[in-house]
Amino acid sequence: MKNQKQIYFKFMIYVIVIVLVNLVSTTLFFRADLTRDRVYSLSTASRTVVSTLSEPLTIKIFFSKNLPVPYNNTERYLHDLMEEYASHGGKFFNYTFNDVTPQEAGLTDEADRNRRLAEDYGISPVQIRIIENDEVKFQQAYMGLVIIHGDMIEKVPAITATDGLEYKLTTAIQKLNNKVSTLLSLKEKVRLRMYLSSSLFAVAPFMGLDSLSSLPEQITKVVQELNTKNLGVMDFKYVDPTKENNLDDIAKRYNLMTLKWPDLESKNVHAGTGGAGLIMEYGEKRAEIPLISSVNLPIIGTTYQMTDPTMLADLLSDTMEQMIGINQAIGYLGDHGTLPLSMPGMGMMGQQQQTTMNAFNNLVSQRYTIKEISLADEEIPEGLNTLIIARPTEEFTDFELFQIDQALMKGTNLAIFPEAFNETMPGQSAGFMGGGPVYVPIDTGLSRLLEHYGVKLSSSYVMDEACYKQMLPQNRGGGEQNIYFAPMIDGANIDNTPDYMNNIKGLVTMKISPLTVDAEKLKKSGIKATTLFSSSDKAWEMKNNINLNPMFISPPKDGEKRSFDLACMLEGDFSSYFAGQEIPQKTLPENEVAEGDLMDSGSDKAQANDADQGVKTSPDLSKIQASNTLVEGRKAGKIFVMACSSMLEDNMLDSEGRSTNATFVLNVIDHLNGQDDIAVMRSKNQTLNPLDPTLPVMRNVIKTVNIAGLPILVILFGFSVWMRRRSRKQRIKNLFSTDQKES
Repeated sequence: MKNQKQIYFKFMIYVIVIVLVNLVSTTLFFRADLTRDRVYSLSTASRTVVSTLSEPLTIKIFFSKNLPVPYNNTERYLHDLMEEYASHGGKFFNYTFNDVTPQEAGLTDEADRNRRLAEDYGISPVQIRIIENDEVKFQQAYMGLVIIHGDMIEKVPAITATDGLEYKLTTAIQKLNNKVSTLLSLKEKVRLRMYLSSSLFAVAPFMGLDSLSSLPEQITKVVQELNTKNLGVMDFKYVDPTKENNLDDIAKRYNLMTLKWPDLESKNVHAGTGGAGLIMEYGEKRAEIPLISSVNLPIIGTTYQMTDPTMLADLLSDTMEQMIGINQAIGYLGDHGTLPLSMPGMGMMGQQQQTTMNAFNNLVSQRYTIKEISLADEEIPEGLNTLIIARPTEEFTDFELFQIDQALMKGTNLAIFPEAFNETMPGQSAGFMGGGPVYVPIDTGLSRLLEHYGVKLSSSYVMDEACYKQMLPQNRGGGEQNIYFAPMIDGANIDNTPDYMNNIKGLVTMKISPLTVDAEKLKKSGIKATTLFSSSDKAWEMKNNINLNPMFISPPKDGEKRSFDLACMLEGDFSSYFAGQEIPQKTLPENEVAEGDLMDSGSDKAQANDADQGVKTSPDLSKIQASNTLVEGRKAGKIFVMACSSMLEDNMLDSEGRSTNATFVLNVIDHLNGQDDIAVMRSKNQTLNPLDPTLPVMRNVIKTVNIAGLPILVILFGFSVWMRRRSRKQRIKNLFSTDQKES
């Protein structure tokens, strides 16, 4: 009876302990994510985004209940993700799951209100397919959400899978919250200093800068308007180096453009020096915005231009937002025959051209503002984080190369996707069709810059036995056709060491050219070079007489095959290609050159004739010396090079950005823009996990182990258990036998 009471007492104790543990678990939430890529844990970028909320943000989720597999897993994952967001978002992050599920008797009042609310937000039911009782059925289900932040709304109308869901939500939250939260959470103001020497006001009219003296007042008004829109985060100050007598120190510290001129007796202007420029600083970041620019034109000579104050507002705003991490802008070279970002026009006979970058444009535009730049008409804007150059086919002038070089020197990173050959169809110009394409080598001059920076491009294509295989139709014999000019890059040839390359386990390339990194030169200059991926060791080059017809390509002997570097990232303090050289002249269009030739007002003869006739002449601007117009190398920069522009085309990227090709390209752009945390988050849900290649002998061994090895192990384990039990019985038997003999 006593033992029975003890059993009941222990049972009650156990029940009480279980109840207390459950009560504690409701207030002390803990979960361990044991997945390799921490798929079920918030990334650093997500935690940062929600933890910096400064105003309430609400997520309203409209998800039907009791959905079949796999959609019920999506709802469960969404619940867990919201809890993770809430735990780091604090009081400003709120979420609600709204019931939109009809009951057996029809819609309840609450479900009906929630359905109408979902429709008001633009969330409509989607059709899903379910298999039930060996039958395929279709069902309407709500699986969407809206994010509300102040007066702004962002919606995700259909969440049918968990892949990339955290990335999609975090970027949407960041898009709404970024500007307000960032401005409110700044620990210090953005410093803007205008350096303009008053000594320049005397010589400015003779340089074509008549309104230079009014520039301080105009810029002051521009900054006041910007501060009104941006919560007064800009600390502006006008500094006159002439009065402060510190031009040399400022010019050296900020690489400020300085001018030096002799006595202009006829104009009653004494010799002097002056400087001009805008310097924006935040923390350790700095951007230089020129107020005066000099251009050396043929025949005409040196001319000077002043920054237009009306255009300065947008430039200052963009530079500030890039500096503090709001709406970063990247540049895209839109001329020189580069790939078009938007849908191209119609080709011959009304056929649409096949080369499009719509997927790339849409994917990149979700996080960045893309500015198309025409070097023929404009200069590369100051403070641009990254400039993308994709498949230029027209030659760059020295002045245009100078602009690209100087952009890198001033902190603009470069993403260059050159092409070795220009593919043309013979006879197109004459109106004839037919025949295979002709591959003409491209020499734009860009290779000179890259070779100076440490990367040499080869005028060839890489063929690889590890390539994409196309299934042939039965009328062509069936089977597989090796597309040697489309190498498949496996995980063994991808460097996953950089965070932004984590989980990139396979890529598809096409018509890619090899790169050669000058390791010795880069080591001397302190540049870090990372080969991001390379071909297999069964690759070779096709250099001359390019013919990409698979029927006419045959691999060479094994001794002629090797691995080739295909993509690299350079990081460090680069030196200018134009260091120690004269600044190249800007090439004028032919019509402008003709006008300048006819006028020729800058020639000695013209000036002499004007003087004889008593005409008022302008001073010789060649006597004015401009300094610090060339940045020879100071800021750390990054250069990404991959001679495969086809990877940016629509047939190589998916519109959702889930493929490894899309993840790789977007991660590289994020890294160039200092957004490695976003790149890591995007890679976290990369699902491609190919098997490592194995030799036939090893495959046979693995098969044998799986088929025969495992049953043998089970039999041996069972035999060992039987032997242990038999031995135990024998010991017990011997023990009782000994006891009986002693008694």
